[in-house]
Amino acid sequence: MARGSLTPQEIENRETISKNINRLIEEKNVTQVDISNHTGIPKSTITGYVKATSTPNSGNIQKLADYFEVPKSSIDPRFKKKPKFGINQVKEFTKIPLLGTITCGEPILAEENIEGYINEISDLLPSGELFYLKSKGDSMVPTIPQNSNVLIRHQQTVEEGEVAAVLVNGDTEATLKRVKYQGNLILLVADNPEYDPIVITKENPARVIGKAVKASFDIS
Repeated sequence: MARGSLTPQEIENRETISKNINRLIEEKNVTQVDISNHTGIPKSTITGYVKATSTPNSGNIQKLADYFEVPKSSIDPRFKKKPKFGINQVKEFTKIPLLGTITCGEPILAEENIEGYINEISDLLPSGELFYLKSKGDSMVPTIPQNSNVLIRHQQTVEEGEVAAVLVNGDTEATLKRVKYQGNLILLVADNPEYDPIVITKENPARVIGKAVKASFDIS
């Protein structure tokens, strides 16, 4: 559809999407080629979104949201829910499982691993499979205080320096550590300088199960 035939609202939406995608590209420090390789969206199509000459369909908005790990509404204003009028505004909530002890050999979100649920406002959640872990000990202080509820997005890899939930001790215990890569070595690094890095080897294996998205804790 030619730009001149768009309604003012459609033009505004297209320009907003362009601004949001450009912002996310800058924040993530990636190229349009990177996005195309990860999402399968042709680079020429992404260029149209970036330059506000075309409007993404809902499927491509979902792919972009998954890639940037943000809600679709952070890219496309058409996915923002209209506020409901009245004193008691209705919000949709999602029950996020809180994991306890990990059972060896069972899927991460197996029923026996779940010790409860935490309600979160659906619109504020990133895309993907989510779960909570409760932090134990002080190895990630001050970034993550003890007994924090840490929201994890289920994924098998994280980028350099990101905080991840990692399975250790024969896949029976989940720990939170910052992942560092040094050549062929993988290090699990605590933010508390009193703790030494953990070096991952064949004799001391570990497995990333997710990326830490946010931490909530009682400040009283």
